[in-house]
Amino acid sequence: MDIEVPDRSPLANSRRLVVKIGSRVLVRSDGRPELSRLRALVRDIVAARRQGREVVVVTSGAIGTGMEVLGWKRRPRSMPDLQAAAAVGQLKLMALYDRAFQAYRCRIGQVLLTHDALTQRERHLNARNTLLRLLEHGVIPIINENDAVATEEIRFGDNDLLSSLVAMLLDADLLVLLTTVDGLRAPAAGGRTRRVRWLPSVTPAALRMVFGSANEISTGGMASKLQSAQNVARVGIPVVIADGRRPGVLTRVLTGEDVGTLIGQPQKQLRWDARERWIGFFHRPKGAVVVDEGAVRAIVQEGRSLLPIGVRAVVGRFVGGDVVDVKDGSGRLIARGLVSYSSKDLERIRGRRTSEIAGVLGSCPYEEVIHRDNMVVLLQPAGGPDGHESA
Repeated sequence: MDIEVPDRSPLANSRRLVVKIGSRVLVRSDGRPELSRLRALVRDIVAARRQGREVVVVTSGAIGTGMEVLGWKRRPRSMPDLQAAAAVGQLKLMALYDRAFQAYRCRIGQVLLTHDALTQRERHLNARNTLLRLLEHGVIPIINENDAVATEEIRFGDNDLLSSLVAMLLDADLLVLLTTVDGLRAPAAGGRTRRVRWLPSVTPAALRMVFGSANEISTGGMASKLQSAQNVARVGIPVVIADGRRPGVLTRVLTGEDVGTLIGQPQKQLRWDARERWIGFFHRPKGAVVVDEGAVRAIVQEGRSLLPIGVRAVVGRFVGGDVVDVKDGSGRLIARGLVSYSSKDLERIRGRRTSEIAGVLGSCPYEEVIHRDNMVVLLQPAGGPDGHESA
């Protein structure tokens, strides 16, 4: 029997929201900005701001805009060309935003981020404090990845991930992902598709519904949006994926109308504290430890630390203090945490009792491989509904 689709009216109570605007919403296939659409979105954002909401914008479009300025017809492949397009395009894109917001006497501030800025704890907190201070002063932050200097090692990859991390960084009440479709589409009779109105969580079955891929301008896609949305919904922040080309779409989302696809519950229910979110989602794990079933049970069901005796294999190279994944023998992700030992030392003590550590290493600085206070459980519950289609 179908589960009743939840009432979206609690979305109207969102006081702090992150709005991600995709490249294809802002930029045409030839790289030229869609000025009328940008102005319409700015009008919606200003309306939300005048209702007393705090709005943070994560924008794509710098590379596409730079392509138009440089006369390039196709998205470049090399990192230097991408960085050049971003350097040129970011300036023009922010000028367009500035003019559009100035028409309503709204102030904006540009914030460019790379992944390592949110990974390192001190810089993570500095980024949070800067954004909160901008909001306190009534400034609308316009955030983009710092593509002009980012390399593969420090870049987010796409702004869906960036927007999800910003939502978690700021304890947002709502994340809105604006794209060029009206949410996730599910197969329907006669080869047609239907809008999925609600996903309690993003399951493998939901990901199999995804059609299409990135185009010449954008780097994301529906799979990227779903995966990013799942992380945000998991910590208790609702997400709506909606069509940013439709007039007034943000206003409709904020009045609780049934538009796009809602992921998670319609009311904020933060279940993770800031440090847990930082461990769980802001790092690229340096490696993994494979554990036995006893360790899985101890971590998931009993809330205990990971001890050396439960470790069956060590994957990758890492040092103490790095973030690593905890996986079972089938490769299923169980947890993520700050590891106490390097991969080299862990190879020597894996499978051993805590009382044996000093005899092997010469000392026992830690009894745990990952202490429970430094670990977050990520194991997804089995089964559950895949979503609800519109009529």
